[in-house]
Amino acid sequence: MSRQPEADWIALLRAEAERTSISAAARRIGYSRPAVSGVLNGTYRGDTSRIRARVLGVLGRSIACPHTDAAMHIDECRRWRQRPMPLGSAADLKHWRACKACTAWRHCEGEEKDHDHAA
Repeated sequence: MSRQPEADWIALLRAEAERTSISAAARRIGYSRPAVSGVLNGTYRGDTSRIRARVLGVLGRSIACPHTDAAMHIDECRRWRQRPMPLGSAADLKHWRACKACTAWRHCEGEEKDHDHAA
């Protein structure tokens, strides 16, 4: 029997759990560690639609950064845009200047404002 490819949202959750821990990933998406562990192990018995929506909402918010030519999480994009002008690195200064002129993030502006007020 062949194994089915992993759903994108589970891959996002697995990557976050590997980057941090299952407990930290669970806290980040607002679920319990056993629920996240069950999803990752394929043993979660409940409906996963709410967990899926939460994973995609928290971990899947990315844009295509024109400066780096790669996907960047909207929170990282915001940090680059809002940071003070970097003085210690020519590469960071170039990135910062590109962020100041960039409009790629604007499609997430409403989502971003909601996120800023929640903190």
